Amino acid sequence: MKILCIIPARSGSKGIKNKNIKILKGKPLLAWSIHQAQQSKYKMKIIVSTDSEQYANIAKEYGAEVPFLRPKEISGDLSTDFECIKHCVDWLNINEKYIPDIIVQLRPTQPNRKVSDIDKAIKMFSDNIKNYDSLRSVIPIKKSCFKMYTIENNFLKPTFNNYKNINEPYNQCRQILPQTYLHNGYIDILKTSILKDNTISGNNILPFVMKDIDNIDIDDLDDWEKSIKKI
Repeated sequence: MKILCIIPARSGSKGIKNKNIKILKGKPLLAWSIHQAQQSKYKMKIIVSTDSEQYANIAKEYGAEVPFLRPKEISGDLSTDFECIKHCVDWLNINEKYIPDIIVQLRPTQPNRKVSDIDKAIKMFSDNIKNYDSLRSVIPIKKSCFKMYTIENNFLKPTFNNYKNINEPYNQCRQILPQTYLHNGYIDILKTSILKDNTISGNNILPFVMKDIDNIDIDDLDDWEKSIKKI
């Protein structure tokens, strides 16, 4: 099985300037994910997708491949994971005749990621690949999403008006509502074949359930300090 690991590391971070190359415990943030992929027992082609020459040079220094620069038009604040992954896969297909069976996405904002979790997730997905399109890591959330609202034109709007046979779940006691989970960006895996349907998740998603304590996704300086203490 050919496994492609994509580490998306665009420049232009707003929360922390140049976050993906900021030095964390002696090495740039993106280097942590590169080393995690290198230490996996599964052989992977490791690509850093970035729009920055500086980031590309740093990624190469730590052993990743950076055969292209990601176009600016898919490297902005509102650019999607699908755009990044599809561009990478198409480039490799056209220029290297390389088509992976599965894609592992490791976001550089998870320096505390355990190599054992990468291996466990890949095994889970490969063992069940006939039944699933993708795998996503999730953490249980204490407050049910069925009790959430949006505000539209100064009116409170329930996110869900019903769930299966439960009407107005936002007015029900939490004990009768299902446990809900949050996608934490720790690890994502997908079949390359589903990209043709313009999706990176598909309809059948295998859950990789984690404890909240194992998850630190660096978004701001508070997260950065928490990550330093945990490494």
